[in-house]
Amino acid sequence: MGTVCGFETGSMKTLVHNHAVGRFMREPLCSIVLDKSQRIHQPGEMLRGEYQIDAVDPADILAVELSVLWYTEGKGDEDLAVHYFERHTPDDGGPPMLHELHRFEVVLPNSPLSYEGVLIKLRWCVRLRVFLRQGKDVIAERDFQLGEVPYARPVKT
Repeated sequence: MGTVCGFETGSMKTLVHNHAVGRFMREPLCSIVLDKSQRIHQPGEMLRGEYQIDAVDPADILAVELSVLWYTEGKGDEDLAVHYFERHTPDDGGPPMLHELHRFEVVLPNSPLSYEGVLIKLRWCVRLRVFLRQGKDVIAERDFQLGEVPYARPVKT
């Protein structure tokens, strides 16, 4: 079983999954930056940004995946759906240097909208997943809000 560790700063979250516990490998620094400084994005809008992977030997990167997705949190089953996905490997004819700065853009869908309910929350994020040698992968997420649904409040009885 691998180890999982993570940290959160603002709306950026990084998780490291190490399936080869006990071997020393430098932890990469993953960054995702969205072009629009506001956290709220509208349906149909173009989401643009960039990502970069630092502090790792480029030869240790097996693949890089970028996704734009939504997921739910709260009571009941948690759901997840991917709106946009791209995967690059050194051999696929994609970006030759996977650790360098890369740009992305995707048109956001009309739904589902972000929602902060009492029992359930629906969240959107850009997720970067880096697959490394020795069975390790690193996941970084940048949250954003799709649409402007008012926050739900508990009903007072």
